[in-house]
Amino acid sequence: MNGLRRRLSASLPPVAFGLVGLALWESVLRLTDPRGFVLPPPSEIVAAFVENWSQIWTGTRLTGYVIVTGLAAGVVLGVIGALLVTRFRSANETITPVATAVNAIPIVALAPVFNAWFGLISPRSNQAVVIILVFFPVFINVTKGLTQVQPSQIELMRSYAAKERTITREVRIPNAMPFFFNSLKIVSSLSVIAAIVAEYFGGRQDSLGPMIIQSAGLTRYDDAWAAVFASAMIGIALYALAALAERLVMPWHASVREATT
Repeated sequence: MNGLRRRLSASLPPVAFGLVGLALWESVLRLTDPRGFVLPPPSEIVAAFVENWSQIWTGTRLTGYVIVTGLAAGVVLGVIGALLVTRFRSANETITPVATAVNAIPIVALAPVFNAWFGLISPRSNQAVVIILVFFPVFINVTKGLTQVQPSQIELMRSYAAKERTITREVRIPNAMPFFFNSLKIVSSLSVIAAIVAEYFGGRQDSLGPMIIQSAGLTRYDDAWAAVFASAMIGIALYALAALAERLVMPWHASVREATT
Protein backbone atom coordinates (compact mmCIF):
# COMPACT_ATOMS: atom_id res chain seq x y z
CA MET A 1 0.00 0.00 0.00
CA ASN A 2 2.83 2.39 0.86
CA GLY A 3 4.53 1.61 -2.46
CA LEU A 4 1.30 2.36 -4.34
CA ARG A 5 0.90 5.66 -2.50
CA ARG A 6 4.47 6.63 -3.32
CA ARG A 7 3.96 5.87 -7.01
CA LEU A 8 0.73 7.86 -7.08
CA SER A 9 2.32 10.80 -5.30
CA ALA A 10 5.28 10.65 -7.69
CA SER A 11 3.00 10.71 -10.74
CA LEU A 12 0.86 13.59 -9.42
CA PRO A 13 3.30 16.48 -10.20
CA PRO A 14 3.80 15.63 -13.91
CA VAL A 15 0.07 15.01 -14.38
CA ALA A 16 -0.78 18.32 -12.71
CA PHE A 17 1.88 20.12 -14.76
CA GLY A 18 0.48 18.64 -17.97
CA LEU A 19 -3.09 19.64 -17.13
CA VAL A 20 -2.04 23.17 -16.23
CA GLY A 21 -0.05 23.42 -19.46
CA LEU A 22 -3.03 22.27 -21.53
CA ALA A 23 -5.31 24.75 -19.76
CA LEU A 24 -2.90 27.62 -20.42
CA TRP A 25 -2.48 26.53 -24.03
CA GLU A 26 -6.26 26.48 -24.54
CA SER A 27 -6.84 29.77 -22.70
CA VAL A 28 -4.11 31.76 -24.45
CA LEU A 29 -5.23 30.72 -27.92
CA ARG A 30 -8.89 31.32 -27.12
CA LEU A 31 -8.21 34.78 -25.75
CA THR A 32 -5.71 35.99 -28.36
CA ASP A 33 -7.23 34.15 -31.35
CA PRO A 34 -4.13 34.50 -33.58
CA ARG A 35 -4.83 34.36 -37.30
CA GLY A 36 -2.93 31.77 -39.29
CA PHE A 37 -1.39 30.22 -36.18
CA VAL A 38 -0.26 26.66 -36.87
CA LEU A 39 -0.90 25.36 -33.34
CA PRO A 40 -4.64 24.97 -32.71
CA PRO A 41 -6.12 24.68 -29.21
CA PRO A 42 -6.18 21.21 -27.58
CA SER A 43 -9.98 21.07 -27.86
CA GLU A 44 -9.79 21.39 -31.66
CA ILE A 45 -7.07 18.73 -31.85
CA VAL A 46 -9.19 16.31 -29.79
CA ALA A 47 -12.24 17.08 -31.96
CA ALA A 48 -10.20 16.40 -35.13
CA PHE A 49 -8.86 13.20 -33.58
CA VAL A 50 -12.39 11.94 -32.91
CA GLU A 51 -13.75 13.10 -36.27
CA ASN A 52 -10.95 11.43 -38.25
CA TRP A 53 -10.67 8.37 -36.03
CA SER A 54 -10.96 5.81 -38.84
CA GLN A 55 -8.18 7.41 -40.91
CA ILE A 56 -5.99 7.95 -37.86
CA TRP A 57 -6.47 4.35 -36.73
CA THR A 58 -5.52 3.07 -40.18
CA GLY A 59 -2.44 5.30 -40.20
CA THR A 60 -1.53 4.25 -36.68
CA ARG A 61 -1.67 0.56 -37.63
CA LEU A 62 0.48 1.08 -40.73
CA THR A 63 3.06 3.31 -39.06
CA GLY A 64 2.95 1.24 -35.87
CA TYR A 65 3.82 -1.89 -37.84
CA VAL A 66 6.89 -0.19 -39.30
CA ILE A 67 7.90 1.14 -35.88
CA VAL A 68 7.49 -2.11 -33.94
CA THR A 69 9.12 -4.37 -36.53
CA GLY A 70 11.99 -1.97 -37.15
CA LEU A 71 12.48 -1.45 -33.41
CA ALA A 72 12.55 -5.19 -32.71
CA ALA A 73 15.01 -5.89 -35.53
CA GLY A 74 17.25 -2.98 -34.55
CA VAL A 75 17.35 -4.05 -30.91
CA VAL A 76 18.16 -7.68 -31.79
CA LEU A 77 20.91 -6.64 -34.20
CA GLY A 78 22.32 -4.17 -31.68
CA VAL A 79 22.54 -6.81 -28.96
CA ILE A 80 24.11 -9.35 -31.33
CA GLY A 81 26.64 -6.77 -32.49
CA ALA A 82 27.53 -5.89 -28.90
CA LEU A 83 28.06 -9.55 -28.02
CA LEU A 84 30.29 -10.03 -31.06
CA VAL A 85 32.54 -7.01 -30.47
CA THR A 86 32.88 -7.96 -26.80
CA ARG A 87 33.86 -11.52 -27.62
CA PHE A 88 35.98 -11.09 -30.76
CA ARG A 89 38.58 -8.41 -31.36
CA SER A 90 38.24 -8.67 -35.14
CA ALA A 91 34.50 -7.99 -34.85
CA ASN A 92 35.23 -4.91 -32.72
CA GLU A 93 37.65 -3.58 -35.32
CA THR A 94 35.11 -4.19 -38.09
CA ILE A 95 31.64 -3.50 -36.70
CA THR A 96 32.32 -0.45 -34.50
CA PRO A 97 33.75 1.85 -37.22
CA VAL A 98 31.04 0.84 -39.69
CA ALA A 99 28.28 1.39 -37.11
CA THR A 100 29.72 4.81 -36.20
CA ALA A 101 29.89 5.86 -39.85
CA VAL A 102 26.34 4.71 -40.65
CA ASN A 103 24.99 6.42 -37.53
CA ALA A 104 26.44 9.71 -38.77
CA ILE A 105 24.33 9.59 -41.96
CA PRO A 106 21.14 11.71 -41.57
CA ILE A 107 17.74 10.10 -42.04
CA VAL A 108 16.89 12.41 -44.94
CA ALA A 109 19.81 10.89 -46.87
CA LEU A 110 19.02 7.28 -46.00
CA ALA A 111 15.29 7.31 -46.76
CA PRO A 112 15.50 8.08 -50.52
CA VAL A 113 18.26 5.49 -50.97
CA PHE A 114 16.23 2.77 -49.25
CA ASN A 115 13.17 3.75 -51.29
CA ALA A 116 15.20 3.17 -54.45
CA TRP A 117 16.37 -0.20 -53.16
CA PHE A 118 13.15 -1.64 -51.73
CA GLY A 119 10.44 0.32 -53.55
CA LEU A 120 8.66 3.58 -52.91
CA ILE A 121 5.61 2.13 -51.16
CA SER A 122 7.27 -0.91 -49.58
CA PRO A 123 7.37 -0.88 -45.77
CA ARG A 124 10.84 -2.44 -45.89
CA SER A 125 12.45 0.87 -46.83
CA ASN A 126 11.01 2.63 -43.77
CA GLN A 127 11.77 -0.38 -41.59
CA ALA A 128 15.41 -0.16 -42.69
CA VAL A 129 15.57 3.48 -41.60
CA VAL A 130 14.17 2.57 -38.18
CA ILE A 131 16.63 -0.31 -37.83
CA ILE A 132 19.60 1.94 -38.62
CA LEU A 133 18.53 4.57 -36.09
CA VAL A 134 17.75 2.02 -33.36
CA PHE A 135 20.85 -0.13 -33.82
CA PHE A 136 23.54 2.31 -32.70
CA PRO A 137 22.21 3.37 -29.25
CA VAL A 138 21.52 -0.26 -28.34
CA PHE A 139 24.87 -1.40 -29.69
CA ILE A 140 26.87 1.25 -27.80
CA ASN A 141 25.02 0.91 -24.49
CA VAL A 142 25.04 -2.89 -24.40
CA THR A 143 28.71 -2.96 -25.36
CA LYS A 144 29.45 -0.61 -22.49
CA GLY A 145 27.50 -2.81 -20.09
CA LEU A 146 29.26 -5.96 -21.26
CA THR A 147 32.74 -4.46 -20.90
CA GLN A 148 32.40 -2.34 -17.75
CA VAL A 149 32.59 -5.30 -15.37
CA GLN A 150 34.52 -5.38 -12.11
CA PRO A 151 37.86 -7.12 -12.78
CA SER A 152 37.51 -8.99 -9.49
CA GLN A 153 34.33 -10.65 -10.77
CA ILE A 154 36.11 -11.86 -13.91
CA GLU A 155 39.10 -13.09 -11.88
CA LEU A 156 36.80 -14.96 -9.52
CA MET A 157 35.03 -16.72 -12.39
CA ARG A 158 38.34 -17.63 -14.01
CA SER A 159 39.65 -18.99 -10.72
CA TYR A 160 36.83 -21.53 -10.96
CA ALA A 161 37.96 -22.37 -14.53
CA ALA A 162 34.82 -20.82 -16.02
CA LYS A 163 34.70 -20.63 -19.79
CA GLU A 164 34.28 -17.32 -21.59
CA ARG A 165 30.66 -18.06 -22.50
CA THR A 166 29.93 -18.84 -18.84
CA ILE A 167 31.49 -15.52 -17.79
CA THR A 168 29.39 -13.75 -20.40
CA ARG A 169 26.18 -15.43 -19.24
CA GLU A 170 26.74 -15.13 -15.49
CA VAL A 171 28.62 -11.83 -15.19
CA ARG A 172 28.61 -9.69 -18.32
CA ILE A 173 24.97 -10.03 -19.36
CA PRO A 174 23.51 -9.27 -15.89
CA ASN A 175 25.83 -6.25 -15.69
CA ALA A 176 24.64 -5.06 -19.12
CA MET A 177 20.91 -5.32 -18.39
CA PRO A 178 20.51 -1.77 -16.95
CA PHE A 179 22.39 -0.37 -19.96
CA PHE A 180 20.17 -2.37 -22.30
CA PHE A 181 16.93 -1.11 -20.80
CA ASN A 182 18.18 2.48 -20.75
CA SER A 183 18.90 2.21 -24.46
CA LEU A 184 15.54 0.49 -25.05
CA LYS A 185 13.69 3.43 -23.49
CA ILE A 186 15.69 5.85 -25.63
CA VAL A 187 15.10 4.04 -28.93
CA SER A 188 11.38 3.57 -28.21
CA SER A 189 11.03 7.29 -28.98
CA LEU A 190 13.69 7.41 -31.70
CA SER A 191 11.93 4.66 -33.64
CA VAL A 192 8.77 6.78 -33.89
CA ILE A 193 10.76 9.77 -35.14
CA ALA A 194 12.60 7.61 -37.68
CA ALA A 195 9.39 6.06 -39.05
CA ILE A 196 7.53 9.36 -39.37
CA VAL A 197 10.44 11.12 -41.09
CA ALA A 198 10.98 8.13 -43.43
CA GLU A 199 7.30 8.27 -44.40
CA TYR A 200 7.82 11.82 -45.67
CA PHE A 201 9.84 10.28 -48.54
CA GLY A 202 7.88 7.11 -49.27
CA GLY A 203 5.46 4.48 -48.04
CA ARG A 204 1.72 4.12 -47.91
CA GLN A 205 -0.11 7.41 -48.35
CA ASP A 206 -2.62 6.55 -45.62
CA SER A 207 0.06 6.23 -42.90
CA LEU A 208 0.68 8.93 -40.28
CA GLY A 209 3.61 10.68 -41.98
CA PRO A 210 1.79 11.52 -45.25
CA MET A 211 -1.31 12.36 -43.22
CA ILE A 212 0.66 15.03 -41.34
CA ILE A 213 2.19 16.45 -44.54
CA GLN A 214 -1.08 16.53 -46.49
CA SER A 215 -3.09 18.08 -43.65
CA ALA A 216 -0.45 20.73 -42.98
CA GLY A 217 -0.17 21.50 -46.71
CA LEU A 218 -3.94 22.11 -46.82
CA THR A 219 -3.70 24.27 -43.63
CA ARG A 220 -5.80 21.73 -41.72
CA TYR A 221 -3.53 22.05 -38.73
CA ASP A 222 -5.98 20.44 -36.31
CA ASP A 223 -5.95 17.26 -38.43
CA ALA A 224 -2.15 17.38 -38.68
CA TRP A 225 -1.75 17.71 -34.92
CA ALA A 226 -4.26 14.90 -34.37
CA ALA A 227 -1.94 12.63 -36.39
CA VAL A 228 1.04 13.95 -34.42
CA PHE A 229 -0.83 13.10 -31.22
CA ALA A 230 -1.41 9.54 -32.48
CA SER A 231 2.31 9.10 -33.22
CA ALA A 232 3.17 10.48 -29.77
CA MET A 233 0.86 7.91 -28.19
CA ILE A 234 2.77 5.14 -29.97
CA GLY A 235 6.04 6.43 -28.50
CA ILE A 236 4.57 6.74 -25.01
CA ALA A 237 3.15 3.21 -25.19
CA LEU A 238 6.50 1.77 -26.30
CA TYR A 239 8.33 3.63 -23.53
CA ALA A 240 5.84 2.36 -20.95
CA LEU A 241 6.30 -1.22 -22.20
CA ALA A 242 10.09 -0.85 -21.96
CA ALA A 243 9.81 0.47 -18.39
CA LEU A 244 7.45 -2.37 -17.46
CA ALA A 245 9.78 -4.97 -18.98
CA GLU A 246 12.66 -3.47 -16.99
CA ARG A 247 10.76 -3.97 -13.73
CA LEU A 248 9.75 -7.51 -14.61
CA VAL A 249 13.14 -8.68 -15.90
CA MET A 250 15.46 -7.16 -13.30
CA PRO A 251 13.59 -6.51 -10.04
CA TRP A 252 16.90 -7.01 -8.24
CA HIS A 253 18.38 -3.77 -9.58
CA ALA A 254 18.64 -0.81 -7.20
CA SER A 255 16.79 1.62 -9.50
CA VAL A 256 13.81 -0.73 -9.78
CA ARG A 257 13.71 -1.42 -6.04
CA GLU A 258 13.74 2.31 -5.28
CA ALA A 259 10.88 2.92 -7.73
CA THR A 260 8.71 0.16 -6.29
CA THR A 261 9.27 0.79 -2.56
